[in-house]
Amino acid sequence: MTASPTQPIGPIGTATRLKLSLMMFLQFFVWGAWFVTMGTYLDTSLTASGSQISLAYLTQSLGAIAAPFIIGLIADQFFSAQKVLAILHLAGAAMLFWASTTSTFATFFPVILGYMILYMPTLALVNSVSFRQMTNPEKQFPAVRVLGTIGWIVAGVIIGWLAWERDGHLSQTFRMAAAASLILGVFSFLLPATPPIRRGGKTTVRDILGLDALALLKNRSYLVFFLSSIAICIPLAFYYNFTNLFLNEQDVRSAAAVQSLGQASEVLFLLLMPFLLMRLGVKYTLAIGMGAWALRYVFFAYGDADGRYWMLILGILLHGICYDFFFVAGQIYTDKFAGERIRSAAQGMITLATYGVGILIGSLVAGPIVDRFATADAHDWTQIWIIPAVIAAIVMVLFLILFKDQRVERTTMLDASRTTLEAPGTAIPREDDR
Repeated sequence: MTASPTQPIGPIGTATRLKLSLMMFLQFFVWGAWFVTMGTYLDTSLTASGSQISLAYLTQSLGAIAAPFIIGLIADQFFSAQKVLAILHLAGAAMLFWASTTSTFATFFPVILGYMILYMPTLALVNSVSFRQMTNPEKQFPAVRVLGTIGWIVAGVIIGWLAWERDGHLSQTFRMAAAASLILGVFSFLLPATPPIRRGGKTTVRDILGLDALALLKNRSYLVFFLSSIAICIPLAFYYNFTNLFLNEQDVRSAAAVQSLGQASEVLFLLLMPFLLMRLGVKYTLAIGMGAWALRYVFFAYGDADGRYWMLILGILLHGICYDFFFVAGQIYTDKFAGERIRSAAQGMITLATYGVGILIGSLVAGPIVDRFATADAHDWTQIWIIPAVIAAIVMVLFLILFKDQRVERTTMLDASRTTLEAPGTAIPREDDR
């Protein structure tokens, strides 16, 4: 009998495990090496406005929208995933180096847009390569995936250690990312073979966009959750786009390294999620996540690098609650609500809604607001951060009032959370995945 191309043959070996772990480390090192500090780079080196910084960050959304087409029309049907991954990262290395040589926002923007269209599909590809080599992904994947979070953190620590933010050398972050992308591109050709899963099959645009999952929106509570997911991405965009610039204007030393504490907190708060889902249910777990966004921005609004530095640190550490208790819990809710038949379509739909539509709207909103409160040499961050705090609080209140789902029981959610937390690659893409 010939093994199915979608199933691994035999147990995962040590050599394969090490290859997959290195792949994950480099994948998120590449992203973390430039994404966190891009806003500061654009402000200080290219004299970009807040609106222009937001435009640069919304390229993530455009890449997320394009990603399903690249995966569905190319990797799933014609070429092995590891080879597509290699080509995308090799091309991405050239684009990142090119970005480091630009001197105006007008020349920088199309380059970074092209890069994000290349990079975002690789988030799904590294998961595909990993899962296809594993006999028990629920138990084997976490030890591999955690190297991605470590890669993101290491990138931030290196930037802080080399003092590129303080010395105005942030163009080097793109070159560091380009070097890592080049290494990963070459290394990807050495990864285990991952042939296309639909060779000779036909994939429609409806399949790619997950349009079958639109039927879920007929349920009032799921519609409330869906719209809340889009709305909460508006304050999320403020964090992605401007936190590093904010911390540097507050004279926080090694801001990129300090921000990596947010990624570290994700691991801790993921451990608490099953307990909360069992005790509180999905409604209040999701509400805690939304409330944490509001609290985080209050801390940012009134914190500083002197006597209230603790407020900045707490705001960063809240990232684990902000992300895990809403986005990961929401993925679990979607998984159980959708059922087996349209599970993948539902996850694709919610991903496009958040990292596509939601972040795009948020970026378009955040930029003009930051410009509105620009001062002679910095920004009035108190006024800026209060706005996403209010937005998050309003979303939370409306969600608590309107969400009354009784279809997914707490015990079922707990079982789902155990599976999902053991295999986080099935969840919505992260900012450190992001």
